[in-house]
Amino acid sequence: MPKAHEVTQSPPVVQSVDRAFAVLEILARDGWVGVTEIARELETHKSTAFRLLATLERRGVVEQHSQTQKYRLGFAMARLGSSVRSSLDLAESAAPVCDRLSLETDEAVNLAVLEGDHVVNIHQVNHSNSRVTADWSGSHTDLHCTSSGKVFLAHLPDRIVNDLLSGGLQRHTEHTLTTREALEEEFEQIRRDGYAMTCEELEIGLNAVASLVGGPDGEPMASVSVSAPSYRFDEEQQARAAELVKQAAAEISQRLGYAVERTA
Repeated sequence: MPKAHEVTQSPPVVQSVDRAFAVLEILARDGWVGVTEIARELETHKSTAFRLLATLERRGVVEQHSQTQKYRLGFAMARLGSSVRSSLDLAESAAPVCDRLSLETDEAVNLAVLEGDHVVNIHQVNHSNSRVTADWSGSHTDLHCTSSGKVFLAHLPDRIVNDLLSGGLQRHTEHTLTTREALEEEFEQIRRDGYAMTCEELEIGLNAVASLVGGPDGEPMASVSVSAPSYRFDEEQQARAAELVKQAAAEISQRLGYAVERTA
């Protein structure tokens, strides 16, 4: 069996970070472990192992037993793990709704979350007969030029939007909006309509429409979108699909525990 610190590939690595992750793998495997055992498995000096553990303990990632002086994983790992589980729970809850939306629209459907100053697509389904649209799963895209990003920006507090857009607005195509004023006008429309549309703003030939998914407390949690080649998904077709996208976003929100207001 390979040791926890051994790797099968040789990409450039930061040794201290690599060793820190090896420590976490050892503790995950063995539970309470002493400095000597960790140093032996890492094939390093005890002082190096101790510094790694002390740094991880400071961050709450590991904790030390007051009597045995041994270490185990700390509660911060549970917090980090919960963020991953929440994304998995989100994708699992949204999957059947996304499936139905793709069948209803005959186009690709993406579920995306906010990650830093980008949106990342965590789930895509495409039941379209043409299958022209690319697979965006796992891709990170700018906020200001995507329908998924715009619905987030339209519903986040101003101070957060200022931070997210502070790095400037890259022009991806001739249709990309690159001024805050132009975006603010769209944000008002998005809040009124309940959805965002983009027409060839990220890449020529690609249009999309998205709506916001709310979490249990109503906070912006994700976006669900339909995207398709512009030749078969013009603004009129987007507007028709938008109602289905809004319904899908509301259903996913309800599945996650958000009490969506119903209109008479």
